[in-house]
Amino acid sequence: MEKKRIYCSGPLFCAEEVGGMSAIAKVLEDAGFQTFLPHRDGIEAYIMRFGNASFPSTISSIRTRIDYAIFSLDVYELIERCNAVVCNLNGRVPDEGMIVEAALAYAAGKPLVLFKDDARAPFCGYDNSMLTSLARGKIVKKLNELPSALKKEMSRKMNAASLSENLQTAISYGKSISSAMGRLPGNIGKKRWSEEVLNQVIDEALKEE
Repeated sequence: MEKKRIYCSGPLFCAEEVGGMSAIAKVLEDAGFQTFLPHRDGIEAYIMRFGNASFPSTISSIRTRIDYAIFSLDVYELIERCNAVVCNLNGRVPDEGMIVEAALAYAAGKPLVLFKDDARAPFCGYDNSMLTSLARGKIVKKLNELPSALKKEMSRKMNAASLSENLQTAISYGKSISSAMGRLPGNIGKKRWSEEVLNQVIDEALKEE
């Protein structure tokens, strides 16, 4: 029986955030799920190595292409490859990218679970209702409760939603990006990609479109 694949969405821009997301993935993997972690499995790892430093001129010239490649690959994983989505709300305020991914999951009719074990919240102890209402106000507060919450959410009958042309285009491009990445030598980690390798991934993906 094929393992269900879970998209793990949340903040990933410092060691603590990466650690938190990795902990979520581990709990799910230990429970028998597969996971997609953007900072581990996507193109984000390539970008994150620069931190807040200025991008090299070669990167700056293709930054728009990189941004759309990241978006498209993550959207493809979230909507087409993954069976459900877990969103990590931890942080002084929820991560902007996570909010977009939560909304996409909701609009696409994907099983969605919100997780938070952080006491901070911007609205007198509550997160924004426009976000929490995507999961009907239910928030999982303990890591070890995530697998059961996911299974319960995935057991509910959900109808697939029709997707906009723009979203379908991004998903198709993301699929091509994923295919191009799969053809790279296994010993080339994204953190060591050269600009030429990244361009190769993007160019190969565009040829498949």
